[in-house]
Amino acid sequence: MINKLVKIKNSTFVQNTIILASGTMVAQVIALLSSPIITRIYGPEIFGLMGVFLAINQIFIPVSSLTYPISIVLPKDYRNAKKLAFLSIMVSVLLSLIVALIILFLGDYIVELFKIQQITQFLFLIPIVIVFSGFSQVATQWLVRTKEFAINAKVSVYQSILINGGKVGIGLLYPTAAVLIILTALANGVRAIMLFLFMQLKRQSNSSKYENTDEKQLTIGELAKKYKDFPLYRAPEVFINSISQRFPVLMLTSFFGPAIAGFYTLGNTVLQQPIRLIGDSVGNVFYPRITEASHKKESLTKLILKATVALSLIGIIPFGIIIFLGPCLFSAVFGDEWVTAGKYAQWIGVFLFCEFINKPAVKSLPVLSAQLFQLLFTIITFIVRICALAIGYFVFKNDLFAISLFSISSAILHIVFILIVIGKSKSFDKKHL
Repeated sequence: MINKLVKIKNSTFVQNTIILASGTMVAQVIALLSSPIITRIYGPEIFGLMGVFLAINQIFIPVSSLTYPISIVLPKDYRNAKKLAFLSIMVSVLLSLIVALIILFLGDYIVELFKIQQITQFLFLIPIVIVFSGFSQVATQWLVRTKEFAINAKVSVYQSILINGGKVGIGLLYPTAAVLIILTALANGVRAIMLFLFMQLKRQSNSSKYENTDEKQLTIGELAKKYKDFPLYRAPEVFINSISQRFPVLMLTSFFGPAIAGFYTLGNTVLQQPIRLIGDSVGNVFYPRITEASHKKESLTKLILKATVALSLIGIIPFGIIIFLGPCLFSAVFGDEWVTAGKYAQWIGVFLFCEFINKPAVKSLPVLSAQLFQLLFTIITFIVRICALAIGYFVFKNDLFAISLFSISSAILHIVFILIVIGKSKSFDKKHL
């Protein structure tokens, strides 16, 4: 038993996960410690406006480079990976220009549709956020490729200090929506700059991870074609999934007003912490590990099951506490006016726990060549989620009921998704082992 524990502790996978999680944990502690101050400075309505702005951006952020950065991990040769990084950046710049034109010509229509007139003056920040996000994703995936997880951890901490410190410090002088929204928009830019600076310093001190191989050299066009599954299947899937996750904020704003959206935003933000702390860390380490396992003819099913069970055991405590004690905790930590956010969090926690444990399944899909399946499943998920919110509003006229329907349906879909991916991994193992 002791030998097994020592073996687990010395595992490269576990060590890399701990490195990433430790940086994320410190960043989240900083965010959580500053949250009670931030919520008292700005209030539910301003927080709701920030949530709406963030929701719009988070629809585009995951596809800011059409998911090409994810492919950076896959080539054996550094030069091909470098070309994919350049391709990703160019796609990000092009997409930001397209979004800028959409805002220029259709911005008024979008504002009127979702009744978000109060953030009209901040829409011009969206193309800038897209470019920042593209650079950040490229840098992050490059560090995943080179397994420089410590850099990601450091940057997460520094970013959290700068952004949350700014929200508190500037907010004490100017407690306005503009301060909260602009600082939120700058977050990815700050992260991207720091990532590239640390990467450059690390490369100068250690060039061994940038050696080339005998893998065939491809042009940027050939690489774009080789990894076309990412923009064709993964990007639409990520885009639709982003819409389905962010749509509640936009719909709640349109149906019930920005204050209700603010309650949802805070509840969702708090519950996202375990996902970012552990789930994303495990996912980022799991992706290169399962890619390596496929090259070495190892069982992918065992890897997926082990990681999923481990996340289930880790997540049951933090999510369980929120599910059972949400209103009391939110009232005590954030103030009495945020008790409604605690009620929302009880339901949000159900589906985010299931999202938390499905990280290994999601990360395995590129290796399983199952990205078309992911796209189709995400479309179904999107339709179900929108219907759940619509039923809650149009049939029951109740915000809490709408959120509960959204959460329960999402949780069921996450579980079904995991089961299907495990089935696909078993088929993959039979063919390749």
